[in-house]
Amino acid sequence: MYIVIMGAGRVGLTLATSLVAVGHDVTLIENDSDLCGNAARELDALVICGNGTDIKTLLEANIADANVFVAATGNDEANLLSCILVKDYNISKVIARVSNPDHDDAFRKVGIDVVVSPELTAAGYLEKLITRPKIADLIVIGKGNAELLELSVDNAKMVGKKIGDISPTDDYIIAAIHKNGEIKIPKDGMMLKKGDRISILAKTKAIKAVTKKFTK
Repeated sequence: MYIVIMGAGRVGLTLATSLVAVGHDVTLIENDSDLCGNAARELDALVICGNGTDIKTLLEANIADANVFVAATGNDEANLLSCILVKDYNISKVIARVSNPDHDDAFRKVGIDVVVSPELTAAGYLEKLITRPKIADLIVIGKGNAELLELSVDNAKMVGKKIGDISPTDDYIIAAIHKNGEIKIPKDGMMLKKGDRISILAKTKAIKAVTKKFTK
């Protein structure tokens, strides 16, 4: 897959590095000479020192061949303009970073496929870890209407229960059991033991009830 990323700051460079590591073809566009030089040293990919809101720069990046375009700078206006420009090249997916939540609607109105705010995502993640101390880890899924939780079975009412008797329900499903450093796919006849670490896919509205069900 060929991906063009505009912005070699923390978000753009980290994304580019991850994509290159798994074998994708990446071009990174950056107009700051220092960031551009740093990216060229760290990244095994084409790095173009130029402005992603300039058609000439986008053409130099072979934008017409791109499968995905990501506008990842910290400047919402530049991200929006570049996304509008690349829409003319029928790219399969256009993704934009937005720093100011008030700009979210403007991005969506011009037909940008995915709008992401790393700052809000990180803040939301930290808020959930603080307000849900019994959850070891979590992943927000879809549009925020479901979450994958990892927690420890401490509620005596759940100890000794067979998986098939308590999962799935309309609100959750036990997705995995972690034992001795391995992940086991739950079978109906498996019994929960005190201290078992389990992963549960749950509807966001049911998180509090699900957490209470399995923990003290």
